[in-house]
Amino acid sequence: MLFCPNYASDTYPILRDSKRFAIHLLSADQTAEAYAFAGKGKDKAKGVEWHLSELGNPLLANATAIIECELWREYDGGDHAIIVGAVQNLVLPAEPVTPMVYHKGKLGALPPLG
Repeated sequence: MLFCPNYASDTYPILRDSKRFAIHLLSADQTAEAYAFAGKGKDKAKGVEWHLSELGNPLLANATAIIECELWREYDGGDHAIIVGAVQNLVLPAEPVTPMVYHKGKLGALPPLG
């Protein structure tokens, strides 16, 4: 898995130093979580339901899927780090949930086709 956090973000040092992370695919009902983690500040999980996994990653409740990774490589990407993780675990919900998408400037469920 690859993602690119900004070096100036509050979470980049935590990601770099912990050597592990979890990528969450949020459900359509998790817009509050999406906006909380997109904002600035160190206490992004305040008021968000989560628990620690066996690998030590914080996992959000009600996600569509969670991919737990170990830091494999980090590359310089200008003002962003390029983080590559080796997948260690995949967490799926017991019951399928509708995934979140970003469409026409809004977060939520995919609009009906047609």
